[in-house]
Parts: sequence; C-alpha cells; structure tokens
Amino acid sequence: MKRRFIIMLAALLVLSMALSACSGQTTHQNQESQQSGKQTAPIEITYNLQTEPRSVDPAKNTAIDGGTVIYHVFEGLTRLDKNNKAEPAVAEKWDVSSDGLTYTFHLRDGVKWSDGKPVTAKDFEYAWKRVLNPDTGSEYAYQLYYIKNGEKYNKGEAKAEDVGVVAKDDKTLELTLESPTPYILELLAFFTYMPVRQDIVEKDPDGWAQNPETYIGNGAFVMKEWNHNDSIVFEKNPNYWDAGRIKPDKLTFVMINDASTELAAFDNNQIDFGDNPPANDFPRLREDGVLHIDPSLATYGYVFNTKKAPFDNPKVRKAFSLAIDRKAIVETPPQVGQKPAGGWVPPGLPDADATKDFREIGGDYYDVNKASVEEAQKLLAEAGYPGGKGLPEITLLYNTSEGHKQIAEMLQEMWKKNLGVEVKLANEEWQVFLDDRANGNYQIARLGWFADYIDPMTFLDMFTTGSGNNDSGWSNKEYDDLIDKAKRTTNAAERMQYMHQAENILMDEMVVIPIYFYVNSYIVKPNLKGYHVDPLGYTYFHEAYKE
Repeated sequence: MKRRFIIMLAALLVLSMALSACSGQTTHQNQESQQSGKQTAPIEITYNLQTEPRSVDPAKNTAIDGGTVIYHVFEGLTRLDKNNKAEPAVAEKWDVSSDGLTYTFHLRDGVKWSDGKPVTAKDFEYAWKRVLNPDTGSEYAYQLYYIKNGEKYNKGEAKAEDVGVVAKDDKTLELTLESPTPYILELLAFFTYMPVRQDIVEKDPDGWAQNPETYIGNGAFVMKEWNHNDSIVFEKNPNYWDAGRIKPDKLTFVMINDASTELAAFDNNQIDFGDNPPANDFPRLREDGVLHIDPSLATYGYVFNTKKAPFDNPKVRKAFSLAIDRKAIVETPPQVGQKPAGGWVPPGLPDADATKDFREIGGDYYDVNKASVEEAQKLLAEAGYPGGKGLPEITLLYNTSEGHKQIAEMLQEMWKKNLGVEVKLANEEWQVFLDDRANGNYQIARLGWFADYIDPMTFLDMFTTGSGNNDSGWSNKEYDDLIDKAKRTTNAAERMQYMHQAENILMDEMVVIPIYFYVNSYIVKPNLKGYHVDPLGYTYFHEAYKE
C-alpha cells in the first residue's frame, strides 16, 4: 500500500546528508567486464522502503515493507518467477500424491544459512508450526490453515505433532493438506512460509529479527546494518546456493516517508528507485522517462468496526458506502490512473475459466460512476438516523499521508452533503495506526490490500471469523462456510461459485468500502536494469544492475 507522510522541510537537509552517508556511490556505472582484464565496479543500489517495518519476522509481518526485507534475506521451498508462477528454490523437486493431498519436497544440496550452517527440512517444520502456534500471535496464521490440522492447532484443538508437516530427514519435507489446493506451490513462496532457525529464534524470541547479528537468513542477501527509522543495509550473501544469479553487491533501503522528499532525493541522485512519487510531478517525470505505472492487484478502501455503533448496523454501513462518488475521487487531480472499485476483489484474477476475470464475472455491486444518494438516505433513515440525526460522533482514521488526507476530506464532504452527517478526521503514524486498527480502536479506518498470491481467495479469506487480518470484527457463519467449501472442493467451477457467493455477502453486509483499484507508480533511474516489480506490490533487486 502506498504511504506518504508529511515531513518538515528542514528535515530534507538532514536527510540529504544521511542519504549521502548511507547510500554510498549510487551513481556507479559498471566498467568493462573482468574478461577484458578490468575489475568490475561494485553494484550498489539505493531503494526507498518509505517506512520503518513494523516487523521483519516471517511469522509476524503483515505489510509490504517488512515483506520486501524478508524476500531479500530469506527464501522458501519455492519462489515466484516473473510470471508469478512457482519455480524450485530451496526445494529442487517435489512429488505429489495422486489425490493431491501430500507433497514430498526434496531439498537441494548445498543450501546454507548466512552463517554457513546447513538449511534442513526441520527448519521448515519448525517455522511453520511456530506460525501456527497460538502463542506466536501470527496474524497470518490462517495462511497455513491449508495444512492438515493447521487451523485446529492454531485454535488450541490439536497438538503440534498433529500438524501435517514432517521432516522425514534433513533433505525431505512431507506436507499433508486438508484438501487439494491449486495454488499451494505459489503460496509456499509467501514470506509466512519462510524457514527460520530454532536456535536463533528461541534464544531471543522478541529481538532476534531486530538485530542484524541475529537476523540469520537463507536468501540472497545478508542484513549488515539497521539504522532504525533511517536505513537498512544489505550485502550479497556468499553462502546463498544461487549466489551466481545475484548481481548487486550492496542494497540500501532508506525510509523517506514524504513523497516530495523522496523526489528530491531521487533528483539529487541519492536514491535509485522510489515507490512514492508525487502525482503532481507525473508530467515532468514522464517527460524525463523515469516514471513507471503498472497494473496492481490491490484495492484501496475503508473498513468499518462492526462491533461499535453505529456501524454494527449494515444499513448504516451501506448508506455510507453508497453516498460516495468514486468516479469523482479517481478523477480529482492529480490523476494517476486508478479505476473506481465496484467490489472488493480487483480485476486481474482469473475465474474458473482462466480466460475470464473474476471481477468481470462478478460485476459491480453499486454504481461506480456516481453516488446513489437517494438509496443511501433511505437506508440511513431505515436504520433510525433520518438526515443523520441521532448518530453518535463519528471519526474516520487514516495513516498520515497527504494522499490519504485528500481522499478522507472528500469523503467527509460527500457524507455531509449527501447524508447530513458530520465526520471528524484523525491521522496517526503508520505503526500506531496499524496497532489501533488491529485492536479495534477506530470506527472507520483506511484499508489497502494487495494480493498475496494470484487467486481471488487472497481477498476473501481475510474476512473469515478470527482471521488475523480481519480488523472489522465481523463474523458471518454462511460466509465462513462458503470460504471453507471453496478451499475444499476440487471442482474449479464450484470453487469460484462459492467465492462469488462469499463476496456477495461481504458486499451486502458492506464490511468494507472499496474506493478504487490501485495502480503501482514508481520512479527509477534510467541506468538501473534487471529489477522486478510484481503486481503483488513487491520489488526485487536480486538480478538488478547498472549500465
């Protein structure tokens, strides 16, 4: 999710000095190759991560910033290729039982942790059971409910030894699923499925992932420095099994929250890649040939706290949603190409017929081109609040950002004009905002969601009862049952039908307000090549280099 925060102008001078110190020579050009007898210059790349990650522990991270760090330091049994299909990584091959329930993974030779110790199948078994252990408190534990007895263990209804993952020996991992899962190999590349070392984690359960000395990974890079709220420095991992593929010698992830400050650093050659360019500068950036805008599998919206009045009433929630003119929001300058959202699941995800789109088949749940004012007013009156009278004080919460503020102010005005409702606005720093949303300390809060894998399920199972990412507090047994059926059936048409029915319930109950479907905008120095930006929101520098 995109995040831009306000920083005082004076901070730019301090930041400029800090960037110069931490980024090294960001304008290095590759010299002639070693074959010509000349030494190749080190490849150093500076990327703007934007914010201090809330966590970089694979079991506890839920955000793109933390995931970006994890993907550069760790590697799973599989990894995603540039078409987001699973390919062998730590596992060089696997066998699948005829019923599609049991996978036997064979780890390749020579896979090591960054400290030189061998990676074993037991590291994966420990890591996955740690995610599912209720004491860990992993918000993404539900992503491992595909594993036999994973959900039961997470809910205290089974023991760790009942979970369907077993290290048969150092090189062989057996995975047993609850039901055949068509995207399981892609899901195994997700950061929550990364291995971790039991000895490292248990020596310092709360601090191991905060200290470069104990942040031991098995991926392409090693964390060398973490200057909190400023920068993270990585170097190539010489013990990585596929080290020959890795081009950068050094990566520096800086944390510039403000879009204008990011652009100033980019213009001053202090960063090579920025994910948060100011939309007002798009015309100039296009002309300079440094702006890129790609489709993104993500939805921008707001979530209701369904446990607090007045949003415990679905009619009130629907009234607030229908009173919004989504087209006006996306067409308000500066425009960046977003499309108004007619549902929660974005376009770009296949339906049962892979040539057709889930969103296209599902259609829009309301008019995305204008507010449905009369219907919204009618629903609010039926809920007992005609003209907004009698409503308690309402506050909309968003994480500090000029872009989020602009949209929040537009919603504030629409609700006042169309419903007669006064809504206050409040903003919080990113990590405080995440904590308050997760703990239910809000009434309406901004929500952005990127797909974790290429399937509509990634947008739907997050709202099941008890899901770690279900910040709404909403619970619906029929919805839960449909998601469960979708996960268990082997019939592709039935599976998609269940998910469409589930989205119908989610939108009828209006647990979330979809506003628009994201695009991914970023700026890159013309000489930086070989990086990969995927529609899931992550940027990879494993094969990046400079011309």
